[in-house]
Amino acid sequence: MPADDLAQRLKALQGQLPPQARLLAVSKGQPAVRLREAVSLGLRSFGESRLQEAQAKQVELADLEPLDWHFIGRLQANKARGVLRHFGTIHSVDGLALAERLQRIAAEEQLSPRLFFQVKLRSDPGKTGFEPGELERLWPRLRALEPLVPVGLMTIAPLGLEADQRFRLFQDCAALAATLGLGELSMGMSNDWPEAVRAGSTWVRIGSALFGARA
Repeated sequence: MPADDLAQRLKALQGQLPPQARLLAVSKGQPAVRLREAVSLGLRSFGESRLQEAQAKQVELADLEPLDWHFIGRLQANKARGVLRHFGTIHSVDGLALAERLQRIAAEEQLSPRLFFQVKLRSDPGKTGFEPGELERLWPRLRALEPLVPVGLMTIAPLGLEADQRFRLFQDCAALAATLGLGELSMGMSNDWPEAVRAGSTWVRIGSALFGARA
């Protein structure tokens, strides 16, 4: 996509997002040169889901001011140390065992990553995450896992839902976050971010609506 198209898409998105909703540019599958264009337009926060791909881009973009890297993919336990070393925020902590592994490695590495806990609010065989009741039951243990910094909840709406169904799902996520005393919500992607921001999302994960369809 030409840089001017990227600028137009970014301007359109920024014009529609409310003040509390920050744009996380989902850059997985995009070359480093595209990210460099995005940085020139003012973006600093990028979401990646593959560690090796992200590391290569970070090397290519090392001449820029430090960027805000978010890991948004499913996190395999054997990739935990690498992800902690290369990302300041993780959106996909989907179980207690993974959280405890991250806590141990973060302590060894002297890191304090920001964490979103992934919740599964509707039946969806293709997604992982805490069930709401499970998360509430485990919350005393999860919030005590220093030096991890729990900041919010992340959820993904199952495919096939109508807009009003997605909105209610996002409202449920916001209510659960409030119950746990968490202030941030990673909700909404290119196809459903309007419902997410209506429900209070503070981070929308936008890929194709910003960069265009990936090759």
